[in-house]
Amino acid sequence: MDYQEDRFWDASSEDLKRGYTYEHETEQFTCLICGKAFQKGIIYKWTEDMLMEAEKAIKQHIKDEHGSVLEYLLTMNKKYTGLTEVQRTLLSCFKDGQSDKEIAKQLDVGSTSTIRTHRFKLKEKEKQAKVFLAIMDLLKKTDQQDDLVQIHKGATQVDERYAITTKEREKVLNTYFNKGVDGPLTKFPSKEKRKIIVLQQIIRRFDSDNKYTEMEVNEVLKPIIDDFVTVRRYLIEYGFLDRSKDCSEYWVKK
Repeated sequence: MDYQEDRFWDASSEDLKRGYTYEHETEQFTCLICGKAFQKGIIYKWTEDMLMEAEKAIKQHIKDEHGSVLEYLLTMNKKYTGLTEVQRTLLSCFKDGQSDKEIAKQLDVGSTSTIRTHRFKLKEKEKQAKVFLAIMDLLKKTDQQDDLVQIHKGATQVDERYAITTKEREKVLNTYFNKGVDGPLTKFPSKEKRKIIVLQQIIRRFDSDNKYTEMEVNEVLKPIIDDFVTVRRYLIEYGFLDRSKDCSEYWVKK
């Protein structure tokens, strides 16, 4: 499967704002939200009377399938955006062009001065983010120990369990997949950090563009381990898989 996590987190801030990356080696424009790719040089038939070149096609894809990049980013978990529910609502209102008076009425805060205070705090947050990004970019040039594995976007309760180095990951995978990562598990780990590493590898066997029935999920997991029901539960619990309320459909959480 074309796994999205590394691509998303390795993207520049400019790529994140656009919602897609361009890879010079493959000459592909790839959606950072779902992984759909468009090949440079190919003309895509969008509708019966509309043709598009690759970059225009991926922009239209994002608009048609995801609404907008801003809408998607605003729906991301607080642990990634750092936004409270109120701040997220305010930003959505700002996006829609609402006046402070309209927003104050919608949020039932009574005064536009409250909205102006929130605007000020968000501007301060923006300044802090710019400085922090500059610090981290400069640190990359000198920090030789920063080899932590990226956390998947659906992760729940992010804590020290996710502080996983590349070496740790390789050691755990070699231990629990002693016939190779495409083979079966020797056993399912009990320690939390090892459990996460193994689940990160297992989810790669699912196609992020597909919807699965419970039986289809089981069929993917059965060659990996006999107790596939427990692994399926952990994939959901740790935010790798999501499912409909009636459990009729499963999909990779993006």
